[in-house]
Amino acid sequence: MSLVQPVNTALCLEKICESNYQKLFRLIPNLRSFDKTAVGLTQNKPALYLEVLERNPYTLTIELSHCFDQQLSEQIVPAVKIRIYLDAQLAEVLRDIDRPTVDKVYQNPGSLVEIRNYKWRLNYFLQKWLDHCLKTDYRFSHDKLSQAAAVKPL
Repeated sequence: MSLVQPVNTALCLEKICESNYQKLFRLIPNLRSFDKTAVGLTQNKPALYLEVLERNPYTLTIELSHCFDQQLSEQIVPAVKIRIYLDAQLAEVLRDIDRPTVDKVYQNPGSLVEIRNYKWRLNYFLQKWLDHCLKTDYRFSHDKLSQAAAVKPL
């Protein structure tokens, strides 16, 4: 993960989660309207896949990933699982394909500093990936024909 380490990770984690929420909704303006899956397409870039994992009145849990086809096998990365707090307008990474959830890494709740640092690194990665995705004009659609053009096995 990142070598950048802020002095005040608690404040920076909150600011990154706020920023990630705003970036997610800029990338996928109609995010709340998708029931299960959606595909974001653009020219000359891999498709972005959105899967809604859980929907509650105040939260939405999604997975966002690219799918790369490498010699007839699919590589789905980074497969980031994100909890979106709709009321607080925050988006927090729960895990990605390469890193487990915080509770699997830190079993001791007394490791508050390590837990916060781990969460900060996960969310910092999401911030940088969303910045990259926002440089491309992805369009997400409910349209089955658009999705059929870039189907990802679930």
